[in-house]
Amino acid sequence: MRVLFVHRSGSGQFAHLIGRLLGEGAEVTLVTEHVETQRPGLRQIPYAVSGSVTASPNLAATDYHVRTGEAVAAILKRLHRDERPDVIVGHTGWGGLLFAKDALPDTPVLGYCEYYYNGQNSDLDFGSDAGVSDSELMRLRMRNAAQLLTLQAVDAAYTPTRWQHRQYPQSIRDRIAICHDGIDTRLCRPDPEAVFVLPDGQSLRRSDEVVTFVARDLDPYRGYPQFIAAAARVAQARPDARFVVVGGDGAGYGRPRLDGRPWREVMTQEAGLGERLIHIPWLAHDTLRRLFQVSAAHVYLTVPFVLSWSLLEAMACGCLIVGSRTPPVQEVIADRRNGLLAPFHDESAIAGTIIEALERQGEAEGLRRAARATVQARFELETCLDRQIGFIERLAAQSDHHAAQAAWVDVA
Repeated sequence: MRVLFVHRSGSGQFAHLIGRLLGEGAEVTLVTEHVETQRPGLRQIPYAVSGSVTASPNLAATDYHVRTGEAVAAILKRLHRDERPDVIVGHTGWGGLLFAKDALPDTPVLGYCEYYYNGQNSDLDFGSDAGVSDSELMRLRMRNAAQLLTLQAVDAAYTPTRWQHRQYPQSIRDRIAICHDGIDTRLCRPDPEAVFVLPDGQSLRRSDEVVTFVARDLDPYRGYPQFIAAAARVAQARPDARFVVVGGDGAGYGRPRLDGRPWREVMTQEAGLGERLIHIPWLAHDTLRRLFQVSAAHVYLTVPFVLSWSLLEAMACGCLIVGSRTPPVQEVIADRRNGLLAPFHDESAIAGTIIEALERQGEAEGLRRAARATVQARFELETCLDRQIGFIERLAAQSDHHAAQAAWVDVA
């Protein structure tokens, strides 16, 4: 079987799926804007997006999506007959699949639906009394335009979580299956003997009061300002607590500060935690797992937005989670059943919950076990990959475009 993936940033969410397909002997091609480190057996074809031709802020995303779709379609059309894929799998959000069915009309296409932007009850108006401006609503509608056109054309689609599924218009939800990318619980597992070595050579173990916080970028979307403010309170109550923060200084999913300074820099100065706050910009995955394994309390905060793999991996490692009481987190964490929850904007409540977690480590073992059990039951990697492979095989079995369209119901 030949499978072609389309993703802006390398393998992205398809990393495990590509590995599984390669292991099963499939011919796999990745069409991407950002080629990743070479993987044995994976053919990568880069594309470049030409410069913007619009001055309208409402059309900026759409312009990029159209140019991306054109670049990918040009590659698909150039494929020789013996290179034509049996199935195309791609991210629906950046325009890569926009013209895939026009380029290869007889090839089934499976879309990955990560996020649909909404102006109400979403990340943009969360915690705001002012709501979203008219101009922002217009920009959002156009940002979704390419994705809607893509979903009209693809043969099947899936999204990782129930909450992400609910963000899509009700009229198309029944055409989108729910299947997570998957968490490898064989690698992400508890280890009471784990040791995490800090950059200065000091070692941390499960017996230490280690409070952890992990995000790709330390920005307000992932609650970094709230965490640091809460950590300052925890530090006063728990003199032995140490705070290990992993994440970069990029703008992340939100907007950068008006003064151009990184959020981490500003919040670190305000918190005054000194050497008790350890910042690590990035960790290799195996090292990150060791950090989760020694964590006494892992703090995960997010506005209503895409749920991070890091939360589920921390749960699989048996972390005691202190999470935000926001819908994406509440889909996987039930307060005092498999973790602890606090209001996103209530720094005092977050601090109190962290302190409780540190004070009651012995009583929290049941929560740790339940957190891991949740991931095993709902997000186990091999189970998720089995479903994704099933989607692909069913589409590949379709003999023509019209039969492939009927696969919507089976896949969902």
